[in-house]
Amino acid sequence: MQLTTSTKEEQISMRTRLTPRITPRITSRITQVLLAGTAAVTAVLALSVAPASAVTATFTVSPGGSYTGSAGTTTLTDTTTGSALTCKSATAAGTLKSGSGLSGTGIGTITSTTFTTCTGPLGLTFTVKQSGTWNLNITSNSGGVSTGFISAVKASLSGPLCSATVTGSADATYTNSTGVLTVKPVSGSGHTLTVSGVSGCLGLINNGNTSTFNGAFTISPKQTIT
Repeated sequence: MQLTTSTKEEQISMRTRLTPRITPRITSRITQVLLAGTAAVTAVLALSVAPASAVTATFTVSPGGSYTGSAGTTTLTDTTTGSALTCKSATAAGTLKSGSGLSGTGIGTITSTTFTTCTGPLGLTFTVKQSGTWNLNITSNSGGVSTGFISAVKASLSGPLCSATVTGSADATYTNSTGVLTVKPVSGSGHTLTVSGVSGCLGLINNGNTSTFNGAFTISPKQTIT
């Protein structure tokens, strides 16, 4: 059956009326909904992968302020050669921040130290002198014990036919109940002391060698860190 021109025009007109029309306004609204949905999904994903380290621990120190510390025997040991520098006594002085909500980074300083009657290899007498300000840092606190490290350490060692410089950082803990700052190495912490500027020393210490430091300083006034 053949359609007349009139009939064809009527069918085209009917199809046009039945076909839904998407106006620019509707298209714009659909686009807005899609973009909003994409943004929401992105935000959820960003929150789900946020690193736990974004939360920084804070600490409370009392009373803070100026302090002094005294220690008995302290020992600096070259981990490669085993050579040790032992001092019969030592002192330290510096300041601690006071209050709550404190960052553990740079929570205190060591501005001066003294090391007395220091004997090195072969019984040689050495002098140990601090350079610059050393920084106290806390990374965690549990059961009244603060764990952290001393950074920006720099000290010169000098004795007969031997001198050197030690720089780096050293592990430390502070115990509220005893008021003692204990400095000793922690395996795998990444905090190391490195020897440089060696002059003489007969191979007992060498440039690039790492060293460990051990000592226990009683702090006055006693501090409470939580």
